[in-house]
Amino acid sequence: MENAVPYSTQKRGAIAKTVQSLGPGIMMAAAAVGGSHLVASTKAGAIYGWQLAILILLVNLFKYPFFRAGVQFTMGTNKSLVEGYANMGRPYLWLFFVLSAVSAVVNTAALLLFTASLLSYFIPFQLSMGTLSIIILITCLVILFAGHYKALDALSKIIMAVLTISTLLALVCAVGSPEPAHVVTDTPSPWTMAAIGFLVVTMGWMPAPIEVTSITSMWLKNQSKETEVTPKSALFDFNVGYISTALLALVFLALGAIVLHGNGVPLAKSGVGFTHQLVGLYASTIGEWSRYLIAVIAFFCIFGSTITVIDGYSRVLNESQRLLTKKETSSQKAFQGWMLLVSVLAVAIVLFFTSALLPMLNFAMILAFMTTPIFALLNYILVTRTELPKALAVGPKLKSLSILGLVYLFGFLAVFIWWKWFL
Repeated sequence: MENAVPYSTQKRGAIAKTVQSLGPGIMMAAAAVGGSHLVASTKAGAIYGWQLAILILLVNLFKYPFFRAGVQFTMGTNKSLVEGYANMGRPYLWLFFVLSAVSAVVNTAALLLFTASLLSYFIPFQLSMGTLSIIILITCLVILFAGHYKALDALSKIIMAVLTISTLLALVCAVGSPEPAHVVTDTPSPWTMAAIGFLVVTMGWMPAPIEVTSITSMWLKNQSKETEVTPKSALFDFNVGYISTALLALVFLALGAIVLHGNGVPLAKSGVGFTHQLVGLYASTIGEWSRYLIAVIAFFCIFGSTITVIDGYSRVLNESQRLLTKKETSSQKAFQGWMLLVSVLAVAIVLFFTSALLPMLNFAMILAFMTTPIFALLNYILVTRTELPKALAVGPKLKSLSILGLVYLFGFLAVFIWWKWFL
């Protein structure tokens, strides 16, 4: 008994082991909590109050099985989802590769511009958006090239911890603000054909474009090479990350509903303009002291998304290239080459095509929405037709939720196509 480990030490060890097991799920959350939360969720609350809370919950619920599929397939087969698409046929892999390449460049450009815009809050002198974007990009690449997966893993945990704490603090401050509540006399309904466009953007990137599942799958496969990962720990990590993104989406919606809804101030149409407006309006409502708190929340939102998107999309593009060229392995240099290529093209858009960025971002959002049911179906086919261990197999409840999710996603897609091209 003399050598028995004290209970407090055992508890600390268990907590440390649990935190250490977290990885791809938290990184997915860091990638997801960006434009979809800071802009789409907050705008949803600002325009429609609490009306879209149920939609946000449903979107996250119905997409859950298809995001989870990446963990199930990779842990059950030791293969990435990209390899699964390749096994289904080269047309599926080519489709995934093209969509991922477009999303990688456009999303990285938009996130760089957002992050640069927020960085300007903390710099006492004037710098152009292009220069700030390059500073952000170099910072991301230095972290990724120097530390690779471990650096991104550690940084994602820090970002999500700071983001969660600061966002909840902002919500508490907003609820407890001494300022009188806005008297809202006319709240538009989101359940009209006129709101379809906004709903599509919200659903397409909530919690993230579904091709992110392939990125999570690649991160998980990489984590398995460096540390022991079990089906239980992988699913726990995924659930923590996924549930966190859903709850944070509701928190941002609540902030929009409490602070911005019904105050009579027109909302900026651009994402960057809305971000600046958001910070200013919070400061005027909660207190000027909160300006930098909100700016920090927004900055960590977008910076976390930027660095994880650069790493994640580069991984899946590199893996796609390997499979399309039928190579056995892919080098680290090839992966770094994709990071540089995506980064250079994204900066080129920021520097030379800034005026076209918002239309391109809107195109990327609509593309994400329209391809979501397709990739959801592919993920469902992979996990239901692959022989997986019992702990990872699709049970009756998850299968029912998957079918409901497919009906929901394809049904909404049909409504959008009808509204866009036939109405």
